[in-house]
Amino acid sequence: MRVFVLLFLAWAAGTSEAQTYPSRPIRLVLPFAAGGLVDVPARILAQRLSESMGQPLVVENRPGAGSTIGADHVAKSKPDGYTLMITSTTHVISANLYKPLPYDALRDFAPVMKLAEGPYVLAVHPALPAKSVRELIALARSRPGRIDYGSSGNGSSQHLVTALFCAMSGIEMNHVPYKGSDRATQDLIGGQVSVGFLGTPGALPHLKSGRLRALAVSTGRRSPELPEVPTLHEAGLPGYEATIWLGMFAPAGTPRDVLARLHAEVARLLAAAEVRASIASTGLEVSVGPAEEFAAFVRAEHEKWGKVVRDTGATVN
Repeated sequence: MRVFVLLFLAWAAGTSEAQTYPSRPIRLVLPFAAGGLVDVPARILAQRLSESMGQPLVVENRPGAGSTIGADHVAKSKPDGYTLMITSTTHVISANLYKPLPYDALRDFAPVMKLAEGPYVLAVHPALPAKSVRELIALARSRPGRIDYGSSGNGSSQHLVTALFCAMSGIEMNHVPYKGSDRATQDLIGGQVSVGFLGTPGALPHLKSGRLRALAVSTGRRSPELPEVPTLHEAGLPGYEATIWLGMFAPAGTPRDVLARLHAEVARLLAAAEVRASIASTGLEVSVGPAEEFAAFVRAEHEKWGKVVRDTGATVN
């Protein structure tokens, strides 16, 4: 009887907490630098959630080591719904590159929901004598290891999508890692590096101004924001496909009722035309579904990028 009473009290406490959630500010950890491809749409959502849930969502940028510093912090946080994380494809890529990690990218997190997705844009500095993917591949083959490409850091999604491009096209380019995608983009504009796979949010203004040239997008279909830019498949690299995705996670063990409340609130916000338009302005497309579906998607992405790491021999060095 005593055990039953204790179990009942624990259940009742959890139910009560879920009913009053949130009762204080929520920390939203972004394991990337400010101003990058995750930061901008995440802050749009954070502002809306603050208004709808009646508590501030305090955004904390904790960049470094391919998003693993911020992710480790979240994994070790109390699973009460007051520490959340919005991350990207890099979360599962880094899990296959950085070993050993102090956390498990699958078991130590509770997937809340997928938020948005979009293409990477293969962009080059206008001074590079390559106006198509085929011309870039030919140029790189004539200059093995002498064309520099930038990324947001070792183990980042930009690093791996470029490594996959190099492996599939049979070329070698020199990797220059930066501390954040914003810095990598600025040096691409300045000509310090010549090539980069950029998130659409960071690429669009510079493509429109002519400071960068788009050769292709990484997804299986063309981007609504760049309808004239071919996919890599169309441009001469059949079978290439990589997607930027953004998702929300909580520490494993977060009460199910709290996760359900978060999912319902975020899904409601993302269904609003105004919010969808704001996300679209960053070059991403809202993509939502059940938490279980997102969990299965994350597992599949973990397997996919693990194979890419093994096949390309990519490292964080």
